[in-house]
Amino acid sequence: MTGLIIAAPASGAGKTTVTLALLRLLSRQGVKIRGAKSGPDYIDPRFHEAACAAPCPNLDAWAMSPARLRNLAAGDGTLIIEGAMGLFDGAPPDNRGSVADLARILNLPVVLVVDAARMAGSVAPLVAGFAAHDPKVRLAGVILNNVGSDRHEAMLRRALLATNLPVLVALWRSPDIKLPSRHLGLVQAGETNDLEAFLDQAAHALLATFDRDRFLSLATPLPPAQFAPRITPPAQVIAIARDPAFAFAYPHVLDDWRAQGAELKFFSPLANEPAPEAGFIYLPGGYPELHAGRIAAASNFMQSIKNASHTINIYGECGGYMVLGNGLTDANGTRHAMAGLLRLETSFEHPRLHLGYRQLTPLTGLFSTAFNGHEFHYATTLSAKGDALFKARDAEGQALPDMGLAEGRVSGSFAHLIDRA
Repeated sequence: MTGLIIAAPASGAGKTTVTLALLRLLSRQGVKIRGAKSGPDYIDPRFHEAACAAPCPNLDAWAMSPARLRNLAAGDGTLIIEGAMGLFDGAPPDNRGSVADLARILNLPVVLVVDAARMAGSVAPLVAGFAAHDPKVRLAGVILNNVGSDRHEAMLRRALLATNLPVLVALWRSPDIKLPSRHLGLVQAGETNDLEAFLDQAAHALLATFDRDRFLSLATPLPPAQFAPRITPPAQVIAIARDPAFAFAYPHVLDDWRAQGAELKFFSPLANEPAPEAGFIYLPGGYPELHAGRIAAASNFMQSIKNASHTINIYGECGGYMVLGNGLTDANGTRHAMAGLLRLETSFEHPRLHLGYRQLTPLTGLFSTAFNGHEFHYATTLSAKGDALFKARDAEGQALPDMGLAEGRVSGSFAHLIDRA
């Protein structure tokens, strides 16, 4: 039970590619390895799982308690945590939830990925500055990404001698090991063509300069697991939409429900499957705007949730929330009729980013406790009528407009619930 963190000075340095390459290479070499992702990201963890065939949790130092983080990090083998954004970047006003926060809570060393494409000697003061910035955040080594030549690599290594930090990998620039992007994240793992070939190629790129034993020796023991309150299941039997349009359900939430005896039944609206018989229906987020025509035409699915809305609670998050509305307009300006269970109209015709952590206090009986959550979407709300679902504040505690809608037994909002507050 050891771990370390892969971080970077800023977004775009190549943390995801490096992490996937490490997970694939080490797993293929017989090392017991696991991945985790810092922050509220839904997409990277599925790539981690594809790379090493082990479950990948989210570790969110803003939304989760230290006990929850320690529980999720615990497990066999070595845990490689991929950071988000820059090492010290977090939520305002004090960068809470940064990768550095996670390193402090779990007491794990950090390996810094540096995009060296446009630097040589300047790599030394950059790395030295990150190493000295906070004595409670221990830099253990450096991974050089986007190295251009033997001469370039030699210059970088020579400059870094002054930092006394080992260069663990020098990964050369290659157009063949880049993943396609959507919005601020990657295309989903299940939608990526030739994913296995990409992972193998990324792993192979490490071989020339990777010292496995030295890398693994940097990992330190994980803290012991602690009791953390679980999220209470909303019913004994829960029907959950799961397919490319409804892919964003946090595994730790589903695991909490299972651990307390709930039975989870999965179904696919895109395959026009009706919601199975259950005491609660959950429509997670995803990319319904990319599949709006198919969802609108899924008569079995639509009729099943309309029928169920008379007798059981139905809850939608982000994409699921939009599907519960009256209509969804896609990026081309075409309106698609949705379930009509909430008086809500949304549109992607003129996208605008809504992003940030949310402190959520329930206004209805569906939830019995406050939650920490995250909002990330490009949809515009054209109209929304009905009772609000949550009182909301941002990461700084500033009041926001009430979030979501509740109508009878149906409710939803753009917020993704992460953990109990």
